[in-house]
Amino acid sequence: MRWIGSAAAAAMILAATLFPASAAQAAAVFLELNPSTVRAGDQVSVRASCEDNLKPATVTVVEIGPIRAKPDFGFLTATAKVPGDTPAGDYKATLQCPSGQTATATLHVVAKVEPSRGPATGGGGTAPERVAPLLVGGGLVVMLAGLALAGLAIRRRRLG
Repeated sequence: MRWIGSAAAAAMILAATLFPASAAQAAAVFLELNPSTVRAGDQVSVRASCEDNLKPATVTVVEIGPIRAKPDFGFLTATAKVPGDTPAGDYKATLQCPSGQTATATLHVVAKVEPSRGPATGGGGTAPERVAPLLVGGGLVVMLAGLALAGLAIRRRRLG
């Protein structure tokens, strides 16, 4: 039974020496676009990671151009504006690390469409008309009347 445990340990050591950190390095290199779906003319934030996050890296998107991602709290970050005349479609974003590693993400650009009118949600029977000034004025009149009655009541107590 002891030799099984030592054989497993030897296999783990052998695997660690043959495959040093390729899986960990692959996981350490990534590219995120937030939001990944934007309208033409909006901004997109880039968050990335390379093996060494102390050096700037370049993110290239065909319609935007190169974006320089700078070190920021352990990650590489940047913000870019999608040009307003960018046609709708999917665009490949590529992170190029100083060490030569790369990562990709997809930027989805949708058409900038403005609605022609608000949604049809009903007849508006509960929507207020121009009664707000009337309510405010009425509230002030009631408050002034209450103050006048309170003053009158205090005066009667003193006299009587």
